Amino acid sequence: MIAGKQQSQHSQLFSLKGAILTLSIFTLISFSYLSFKSLRPPLPLSPTTPHRITLFPTVPSHAHIVANEKEINVDEGGEDDDVGDLFTDVYHSPKLFKLNFEEMEREFKIYIYPDGDPKTFYQTPRKLTGKYASEGYFFQNIRESRFLTDDPDQAHLFFIPISCHKMRGKGTSYENMTTIVQNYLHSLITKYPYWNRTLGADHFFVTCHDVGVRATEGVPFLVKNAIRVVCSPSYDVGFIPHKDVALPQVLQPFALPAGGDDVENRTTLGFWAGHRNSKIRVILARVWENDTELDISNNRISRATGHLVYQKRFYRTKFCICPGGSQVNSARITDSIHYGCVPVILSNYYDLPFNDILNWQKFAVVLRENDVYNLKQILKNISQEEFVTLHKNLVMVQKHFQWNSPPIRYDAFHMVIYDLWLRHHVIKY
Repeated sequence: MIAGKQQSQHSQLFSLKGAILTLSIFTLISFSYLSFKSLRPPLPLSPTTPHRITLFPTVPSHAHIVANEKEINVDEGGEDDDVGDLFTDVYHSPKLFKLNFEEMEREFKIYIYPDGDPKTFYQTPRKLTGKYASEGYFFQNIRESRFLTDDPDQAHLFFIPISCHKMRGKGTSYENMTTIVQNYLHSLITKYPYWNRTLGADHFFVTCHDVGVRATEGVPFLVKNAIRVVCSPSYDVGFIPHKDVALPQVLQPFALPAGGDDVENRTTLGFWAGHRNSKIRVILARVWENDTELDISNNRISRATGHLVYQKRFYRTKFCICPGGSQVNSARITDSIHYGCVPVILSNYYDLPFNDILNWQKFAVVLRENDVYNLKQILKNISQEEFVTLHKNLVMVQKHFQWNSPPIRYDAFHMVIYDLWLRHHVIKY
């Protein structure tokens, strides 16, 4: 009888241990599943189209979620006249771009620090003309736009309104520029609480002149933490694609009207004229300046040869060669786009403007610098049908590389703002 009682107790104990073991296994499996699910990367906003020289930044998962919630309604209401041509493969993900752009227009707010004398280096643009007009237009456009807020508590991002271009215009040395930037930023950090909330991750500054890169290099916590909107987005000078924004360098006003739908007039295969102020330009001129099919000049065309001769060459050329100069960027790219000449990018380290939105392979020829030796054959291998498609797509994107005052929907200002809108989603408070 005692033995039977002991056997019964052993059976109950075994059943209890079995239940505990089963529960433990189930709990372990559940936690493993949940951990795996939480570590899974977010779905991308758009497919990562292969690109020879550019790296597409990681797109915030929030943008994808916003688009998914509304995508089912995209085709229900028809298309506005000004967005009808957005639904092409010139854009990596046209429907998502349209939806997220509209959300940006409704919600995005930017606060401009009011500190700094506009008569010195702050608040206002130096000018809206010349090679560095993009910086000036941004300073002006932000104040003309719907995105400006006077309430910092409503702001998604904070604009640091210091202009290195204005410093350059006043003859300030690089060392003094760095000191001015440091002192100004320190005053903002001391006076306001906003920088310290994210260590500057929700702050940005804009500079198109290459001196802006040199002036801010001596302020590492600004360069590493804040969003840099720059015309010289080269990986070899610390440009970070998923954080920073490539500002298109646009030489405005344009001397002549926009080109387009004129392929029958474009009889010259390729064109470049400029100073030999970089290694790739020296090689380009040395290899091709005597070629009979490529119009290559190792110096800028003299005004003495005729009125606007340089600009008129763009109108009759299929492909305009765009090698980097003293910096990786060149206003020649946006000149080519404006005049309807398919740009040929010759660079190893250029993060092209808006390349997380636009598919540059659809309206440009993107090459590495070593391809310069085979340049003519590469261009001749592009069929007339392919060229016509590139040209047609180029005309579609011209509006994205044009500055206006006040700004116009989908122009260069709005595209830069959209890039900033995408980047603000990854900031954690």
